[in-house]
Amino acid sequence: MSEYQYYEFQAIDRPLTETEMIQIRSYSSRARITPTSFVNEYSWGDFKGDPDAWMEEYFDAFLYLANWGTHILKLRLSARLLNADTARLYCAGKNAWVREKNGKVILTFQSDDEEGGEWIEGEGELASLISVRAELARGDHRALYLGWLLDAQSGGLDDDEIEPPVPAGLRQLSASLESLADFLRIDTNLLDAAAAASAPLADNEPKPAEVRQWLPRLPVSEKDALLVRLIADNNGLLARELLQKVKRDRGAEQGASTAASKTRTVGELLRQAEKAAEERRRIAAKKAAQDKARREREAAIARAKHLDALAGRELAVWKQVESLIATKQPKSYDHAVTLLVDLRDVAERKDSSGFQRRVEELRAAHARKPTLIARLQKAGL
Repeated sequence: MSEYQYYEFQAIDRPLTETEMIQIRSYSSRARITPTSFVNEYSWGDFKGDPDAWMEEYFDAFLYLANWGTHILKLRLSARLLNADTARLYCAGKNAWVREKNGKVILTFQSDDEEGGEWIEGEGELASLISVRAELARGDHRALYLGWLLDAQSGGLDDDEIEPPVPAGLRQLSASLESLADFLRIDTNLLDAAAAASAPLADNEPKPAEVRQWLPRLPVSEKDALLVRLIADNNGLLARELLQKVKRDRGAEQGASTAASKTRTVGELLRQAEKAAEERRRIAAKKAAQDKARREREAAIARAKHLDALAGRELAVWKQVESLIATKQPKSYDHAVTLLVDLRDVAERKDSSGFQRRVEELRAAHARKPTLIARLQKAGL
């Protein structure tokens, strides 16, 4: 099988400058480059750049696919929106990890399928995942937890390691988070086991009245600094940062906690997932057996109706058999054998021995037709 690799970078918070576009063009003459993206596919050769360096310098999201089974997603956020220490509570293994550079937090999720050899196309994959970054920017930690589950599933964590705080809403994943779970190949049984300790997703977006109550509590110096940033930065970061601050302050006042009511170990979660998988297999096997029994009943009823319609017409069918054999064509032989099986089953209903005698006469008359005789033997005639 030929090699296939797909690279896609996306700039979200700001477009690339002309100088930056010239810089990244020097790495590939074939890539599709715009002020907000770099996309290239390789069936031979390899990418000459460094994805980590490009994420530090230029881009906010990166996706990589290879047909030997590797899936990689990188997301970059301001450290003001995603605390690196918080991210490391979840992503500190070999399949999900965190880097912090120049006030930016870069998350990496990597899934490897040892079997590989899959048919893949990268176009559109990043578009289905990109909203995960916006959810992280709003303080949603479900993507981080999926990274931790990936490490647990891949054997990168000890069985006695305690899970991090379980975020709400694992039973109500957004479309982008469902795409992420699928992209990372997270076992649905493991995700279901984890979600058992996840609270329902609540609408915790602050209302205007709550913001009006919160704002007077800020010191004047902090308000002034915020106004300066609002005017000078002009990049939308401040609004997301303030939204998270309101949520944190409100949560502290209300004593909110995302911790699970009962902490679980990696081993416990894996065992719960395997138990769920066994139950699903049992249910699937039971359903398959029921479906098979139903199909057999339906086939038996249809067969009985067919034989009922054939009864009384045996002589005409025997003549049809002789006509088919006379053509000396393999397909006609097959049809003739099918009719003979019908005649046998009708005869067995009547407990008649005349059928076998006629078959023996037919064999003798056509003994020099080995193709026909072989078909008769295969059908037990």
